[in-house]
Amino acid sequence: MQKLLSLILLFTAATAMAGTGKWTSPAIGKSLNYKTSSASGTPAKDASGKLMTIVYLENLSVPKMGQNSNADDVAWLRNAGYQVIELDYENHEKAVSPTLNLDIIAINSSLQNGSFCGCTCSTSRSYILMEGYRIQRDIPYYQDDPTIYNFPDVYKDSQGDNLYLDLIYPANPSVSVPVLVTFSYSNSYATNSSGKLTDANKHKRLFLPYCWGAFKDSFVEGVSALGFAWAICDHPKYCDWGQGKYTGGANKSLGAIEVNPDAARKVKSAVRTVRGIGRDLGLNGNVAVTGFSRGSTAAALAVGDASVEAFEDTSRGKYPEESSLVQCAVLGPGMFDYSQALTSSTEYSHMNSYVTANPDCPWYMQGALATIKTNASAPTLFFYNTDDYYKDNNKNPQGLYSSQAALMKAKLDEVGTATEVLSGYSSGHNVPQTTDKLQVMYDFLLAHIPVPSPTGISSHHDHHHTSDDATYTLMGTRTNAAYRGLVIRNGKIYINK
Repeated sequence: MQKLLSLILLFTAATAMAGTGKWTSPAIGKSLNYKTSSASGTPAKDASGKLMTIVYLENLSVPKMGQNSNADDVAWLRNAGYQVIELDYENHEKAVSPTLNLDIIAINSSLQNGSFCGCTCSTSRSYILMEGYRIQRDIPYYQDDPTIYNFPDVYKDSQGDNLYLDLIYPANPSVSVPVLVTFSYSNSYATNSSGKLTDANKHKRLFLPYCWGAFKDSFVEGVSALGFAWAICDHPKYCDWGQGKYTGGANKSLGAIEVNPDAARKVKSAVRTVRGIGRDLGLNGNVAVTGFSRGSTAAALAVGDASVEAFEDTSRGKYPEESSLVQCAVLGPGMFDYSQALTSSTEYSHMNSYVTANPDCPWYMQGALATIKTNASAPTLFFYNTDDYYKDNNKNPQGLYSSQAALMKAKLDEVGTATEVLSGYSSGHNVPQTTDKLQVMYDFLLAHIPVPSPTGISSHHDHHHTSDDATYTLMGTRTNAAYRGLVIRNGKIYINK
């Protein structure tokens, strides 16, 4: 009797951790079935004790790059400690990019409030994965130098924490794939609690209330529908954003800015780390970078091909043997040349005090333009709103960030590197959210980093029929309807059958 009771209790506990229901998808305009499952072993939790969560989108109408079954990948995620929420799209024809981005926005909006589909979730450690993808979390990519920002006081005397990144990749891929790397616009940092360091604000790179959730930013997580892996990295400024001081400087003298050569070394190390780790995961070595706001300021440092000696120090970095060059960039509003900021702005005054106190770190090094030398620099799309005056008290009529983008674009145009501009898609300090504008961004990405055609994808259905004499763009060449495989039509990836 006791044994039977124990079995009943175990069964009850197991079933209590699983649930089913329906969630209404903005992307396809109907309810989807969902299933929730708890971690198989010890649950992974964030610093506040909330459950790390994977929202897993399955049975999509895009090629599945990973060859494992969904059941195997979900089991792997649960064994890794994640709570998993599966959304079943039933191969609906609208379950394609960039339409799926509407759901990514809606899911992150819910997750940033701490729940989704009846589950309590971490607001800083919850991810949206498309079927076939897995995650490597907390990959160290650089050991921070605590004397750069000197904050908090107890941290500046330590050896320095690692900066980390999370890499989401197709498991057991049918072909090797490229990766999109982004730098968070939520800062991770060491925390001083009664004279002791704590981890309370480590791993805040995906803190949704400051990052993708708050800004309805879906570009990076949506790239899986194109067959890319993606990585999100701690922002190079390992410090509470408004804090930091240079040695001998006043309190908050580095507030609201990141400084080189420190930031450039970190950005380059992040690219090298993703490239090195990716060799064992089926990545093909092609890397694109993207970012928004302070994340764009960081990502821009990877665009140029010039070797600035002070930027190349790898002593605190990882994978020094790998290249830090990237093949493409999609940059949102950011600071690319601090010397051209308004002299009344916080950014200018703080950077001026820094370069004055540090003669080895002149103005020309404090931004991405120093890294651009030849047309081997990465093709770059700039996106911004023309009325984005963020922290611009004098209201530059061009907008602070449109002026910054124009400076960097002019430099790239001068050396013959391809550029494109997406502007005026909304207003203020925001990201593109509509499918037509996101399509422009994805088209640019695919134009410069084509995704290899996968094999083993016949189980996916193409709902877009065309005439026998239709032609398509495939890896930059033209092919006709006799071709059977992955094609790009009007910027979207489909199976030609």
